Amino acid sequence: MKLIRFGEPGREEPGVLLDDGRRVDASGQFHDYDEGFFAFGGMEALEAWVADGCPEGDELPLNVRIGPPVDRPSKIVCVGQNYADHAKELGGQVPAEPVIFMKAGSAWSGPFDDVARPPGSEKLDYEVELAVVIGRTACRVSEREALDYVAGFSVFCDYSERAFQKEMGGQWTKGKSCDGFAPMGPALTPVGEVSDPQGLRLWCKVNGAMRQNGWTGDMIFGVAFLVSYISRFMSLLPGDVIATGTPGGVGGGMKPPKFLAPGDSVACGIEGLGEMRQRIVQG
Repeated sequence: MKLIRFGEPGREEPGVLLDDGRRVDASGQFHDYDEGFFAFGGMEALEAWVADGCPEGDELPLNVRIGPPVDRPSKIVCVGQNYADHAKELGGQVPAEPVIFMKAGSAWSGPFDDVARPPGSEKLDYEVELAVVIGRTACRVSEREALDYVAGFSVFCDYSERAFQKEMGGQWTKGKSCDGFAPMGPALTPVGEVSDPQGLRLWCKVNGAMRQNGWTGDMIFGVAFLVSYISRFMSLLPGDVIATGTPGGVGGGMKPPKFLAPGDSVACGIEGLGEMRQRIVQG
């Protein structure tokens, strides 16, 4: 079982992707996959409903839009330079501690939505990442207990406008937060269905050509450490998302750089979690 949401942007409803491939409407039983759902036993109730055969749940039509698998989170916490090859390809040093930055909630978007290249952008880039969704409030939790606070995992693409990020002064946020720059999906895989979050292959293709091809085991700081570390500085609320960094192969690290242009297609996937695809359009 995986969690999905469907419908028009901002009006999505909850559903489930079953092991046999069927997509079932869960909105008759659950309001949404939001902070309250995760905080008050929603995952356990959903699993029980699915085990009971999804009573009164209709199968979804094939042409329905799939949105991000959780409601817009209170915060999207991102980890920069968390793969050594990525840090080096962009001219950085391997960090001694996690590099943390935030992505605006208004960047939240679905796994198959178009991504608009902002006006004035000439250095739009991609970053496939493993996303961690928090299942219960985490505040100063230990690394040993950290995975107990995780609801599940998904595929994330940290779109970045490198000129906005690095050439305009200040922090990275403005190069990371344009509308549509935080697609996630196509589903949320419960933590219990991922045997080892550090044993997953992740990849990104642009126009069908492989650009990134890595393993989550190559992270400098693993998932459990990141949850524990970030929870020292802020409370992580149910439904919050941590984007755990990207492997080498981004457009800005190529020689010469190969940035995205309108008409390009970007596909990001993680073994066992699914694949999403965006088309780049001019904003």
